[in-house]
Amino acid sequence: MTQVTFQTNMGDITIEVDHENAPIGAENFVHYAMDGFYNGTIFHRIIPGFMVQGGGMLPGMEEKPSGEPIENEADNGLKNVRGALSYARTMDPHSATTQFFMNLVDNDFLNHTSKDMNGWGYAVFGRIIDGLDVIDKMAQVETTSRRGHQDVPVEDIVIEKTLVKEAD
Repeated sequence: MTQVTFQTNMGDITIEVDHENAPIGAENFVHYAMDGFYNGTIFHRIIPGFMVQGGGMLPGMEEKPSGEPIENEADNGLKNVRGALSYARTMDPHSATTQFFMNLVDNDFLNHTSKDMNGWGYAVFGRIIDGLDVIDKMAQVETTSRRGHQDVPVEDIVIEKTLVKEAD
């Protein structure tokens, strides 16, 4: 298993990436993490009692250019439970690139139900193994609207450094 640690200005979050159940999503995430893509990005959307989203915006809500979208793997058996890491996407089920969200609570309504447009779900590809307290702290920050986006933290929460290691 691969572990990715985000060192943020609010504390560290360590994620265990699930290559077995989410091979496409795991490889995509680890690739961006190893390239340092997430360094300097912010957690740009926080909704208490729901999720914390990041991985694609720079301070000032400037979108960071990413690569091609990946195939949706939401039917991999993994669930959007507290601490699960999932890909953010548009209405197109196959539009995920770099943005992810961390579930603050169990969000069953985001899980895969069928392969029609409405049932695709949001693909889980990892879980937080250390740092749930950090995302809980994030969920308590003041948010505002900025550059057409809602639920944006007033003060930037920045991923300062990304560490990748292969776990035993």
